Amino acid sequence: MSRAAKATLFASLFVSTLTIWAVHYQQEQEHETMYKGVLRDDERRKQKMKKRQEELEDSQRKREIYERVQRVGLTEGSLNSNPTV
Repeated sequence: MSRAAKATLFASLFVSTLTIWAVHYQQEQEHETMYKGVLRDDERRKQKMKKRQEELEDSQRKREIYERVQRVGLTEGSLNSNPTV
């Protein structure tokens, strides 16, 4: 085998190896980025659920206060009356 053929062979092996390594490295980086996105989404979802729970509890407290102050419910007069007509 001539020197030029050996140099070409080793150069092509080196370039091929480097290309394969670069592709695997890029895939790992993309995988990590996607996983971090999932973690961010989970955290955002937990915060949203916590906020909704706090709003529900606040609404329930307000309802209890309002029900103590005024009677809540339907009466027969409110069923028969039609304010739009």
